[in-house]
Amino acid sequence: MSSPDMVIARKGRLRQRYDNEYRLVAGCVPYRVKKDEDNPCSLVGDDPEQVEVLMISTPNRTDMVFPKGGWEDDEDVYEAASREAMEEAGVKGILDRTTLGHWVFKSKSSQNSSSPRGACKGYIFAMEVTEELESWPEQSTHGRRWVSPGEAYQLCRYEWMREALTALLERLSMIEPAASSQELTDQSSMYMMLQATSDSAVALC
Repeated sequence: MSSPDMVIARKGRLRQRYDNEYRLVAGCVPYRVKKDEDNPCSLVGDDPEQVEVLMISTPNRTDMVFPKGGWEDDEDVYEAASREAMEEAGVKGILDRTTLGHWVFKSKSSQNSSSPRGACKGYIFAMEVTEELESWPEQSTHGRRWVSPGEAYQLCRYEWMREALTALLERLSMIEPAASSQELTDQSSMYMMLQATSDSAVALC
């Protein structure tokens, strides 16, 4: 771990990017691959326990999220995703520039509206963590925790985060790409995916 001079987290939305009425958001699923010292030639897909993902906590909640936040007008989407990982989770790493997907999520105040006003459009990437900071800008409000894929499925606050996690595992060849919704359900149960509640389908921007 390292502890560079503290960087102050960006606040406010003066530089926030928008796509029409959608607020643009960038984030990532940070992960690491544990080395098998007994079998250095093993592949990631050989053992799901080799992979851990990093999740962050928020005050007064028992579930967890992946780092994400506003994409600002002085950075590209990759820089925004990497910045949010550093600010919220205190990690740096190698960002895969092929997105895991993009999702639209609404705030609680606009969940019953058909208008995009108040909604976010988020682009989520995979980040292989190479550095963990001892202190980070939002440490006082975001704790961090390495978990297995199965535990992550249970902890995810929102359904779209489970979908992003599934996309990561497919990319790492830990599960077969979903050919149908039924196949996705079967694979998800392998990792103890919980059914989303109505509340977990709503993401706060």
